[in-house]
Formats: sequence, structure tokens, C-alpha cells
Amino acid sequence: MPSERTRLSVNGRDHELELDTRVSLLDCLREHLRLTGTKKSCNQGACGACTVLLGGERVNSCLVLAVQCAGSEVTTIEGMSSHQVGKAVQEAFVAHDALQCGYCTPGQICSAVGMLAEVEAGVPSALGEAPAALTEAQIRERMAGNLCRCGAYNGIVAALREVVR
Repeated sequence: MPSERTRLSVNGRDHELELDTRVSLLDCLREHLRLTGTKKSCNQGACGACTVLLGGERVNSCLVLAVQCAGSEVTTIEGMSSHQVGKAVQEAFVAHDALQCGYCTPGQICSAVGMLAEVEAGVPSALGEAPAALTEAQIRERMAGNLCRCGAYNGIVAALREVVR
């Protein structure tokens, strides 16, 4: 098996790892670093449960090879408590009951933090609306890559509207 020595920065900590070059970032986080907050669900990039921030941008960690992440900061749900916006999103999720079983919540929160950064940077939504408005429709569109089998979408939207205010 081809392996490579890789230095990853995860939640502000550097890790030196010998990894099979085919290991996904998701599997590296869960199996090698024991950061199990990032969830493995579809393993095909369709559900968003494994969303993390890579260099500040949201990615499905199941679709990224760990060795590709060398030199970039990875932020997982475990790192959100020390992230100003991440902490605000977590608190709003609790206040608005934006979760039920909680399985998708880590990915939802990481995705929400990435989405809010996109809005702040002026990235337009697929709806073509100005990001400054951040309507309910925009929040739903921008968060569409993260599925919730329990249907906590109304609470998620309410939580994110609170954070935006």
C-alpha cells in the first residue's frame, strides 16, 4: 500500500501521520486522530454529515484525501467551541431546537459556519440574490448539501437567522 508522511493541522494542532495515500480526510479524522464528531454516513458526498472546514471552506471530508490537506487548516466540530462564529451557531442550534437525533448536527454546524463566511465574502447564492439579504430561501438553498433525516430544517433556519441578526 502506498503511504506518505503527512503533516495535518486540525483544530489548531499539528499532527505528523504516516497515511495510506488513499485514506479520506474523514477516515483520517475518525480512525487516526480519534475525532469522531465528524460523522460517516453515505461516504459519497451526498448527505453532508462529514462536512468540515478546510482552509475556511466547507468540504465533504469523505471526498477529500487526507494527504491533499497538508498545508491547510482543518476545522472539525471539535474545534467549533473555540471558533467565535462556530460557538454562536452551536448556541443558536440549542436555543432553536435545530436538532433531533443529532447525527447530522456536526456537519450542519460546520456547513453553517462555512456558509456564513461565504455570505460575508459576498459569494452569491444559486438563487442569484444578494448575499447581504440572507433570506430564509437563501439559507435553505445554501444549506441544501446537508441532509437531516429527522427534518429539523425549520429549527436550523431559525438558528441561522438568529446568528445573522
